[in-house]
Amino acid sequence: MSFNIERGRQGEQAAAEYLLEHGFEILHRNWRSGHYELDIVAVRDGVLHVVEVKCRKKDSLTAPEEALTPAKQRSLLRAAAGYAALYRIESDVRIDLVAVEMAENSEFEIRYVPDAVIPRW
Repeated sequence: MSFNIERGRQGEQAAAEYLLEHGFEILHRNWRSGHYELDIVAVRDGVLHVVEVKCRKKDSLTAPEEALTPAKQRSLLRAAAGYAALYRIESDVRIDLVAVEMAENSEFEIRYVPDAVIPRW
């Protein structure tokens, strides 16, 4: 398994643990529909949160937040709309970001960015 794939899995696990510790209930991880994927789908206080996880090596040239490009945002919006339609979600839907930076000693720095993408549907 490549280093980047393994780091991504570790980052997603760290993000999921962070969300659980902060009162989220995780409904799905790596939910797929066609070529769309949602990293984490969770609920807290009656609000559905679609959570994109971006993981980078600590002190990388780019921060994880910078990887949420306009194209990725469009893809997340389409996937979130498909998820909401499939599961007949009538509550508010928010698209958040968890940025994970991983140090050489495998410690994580986690930043939660609520409403990283604003749904306009």
